[in-house]
Amino acid sequence: MKNQIILTAKGGSEVSKVLYTGKVHITGGRDGSAKSTDGRLDINLSSPGTSGKGTNPEQLFAAGWSACFIGAMQHNAAVAKIKLPEGTSVDTEVDLGTGQEGFALQARLQVNLPGLTLEEASAVVEAAHQTCPYSKASRNNINVEISVTV
Repeated sequence: MKNQIILTAKGGSEVSKVLYTGKVHITGGRDGSAKSTDGRLDINLSSPGTSGKGTNPEQLFAAGWSACFIGAMQHNAAVAKIKLPEGTSVDTEVDLGTGQEGFALQARLQVNLPGLTLEEASAVVEAAHQTCPYSKASRNNINVEISVTV
């Protein structure tokens, strides 16, 4: 049996039912590779701003958050009986920087809902920001700006 240390951080909502578990094995850190146990993800990683041939954690976080946010908008729009436009998209930027407490992230989400009224778009985006797990995880932890274009 291997020696083991377990660190646990509690906070936020407790999960009562697991719907899915993403499993990824990383080697080499920012300049390594990532592979999911189901083989659907198999990518090289590289540090931001380098000429490495791969993506980086900030791009992966931005992609995951954007996809999740659109899913949350779809869910909340359906509940509100609002039809999301065909051109619905989210452009997300995640910054890696430094601050008084060392390395830090901040993010900007540009939500595009062409054809909705400002009231409809605002309702859908505000509800999505309350229900999206990425938004919940980042709330009160990093600076986030969400802008909406209709």
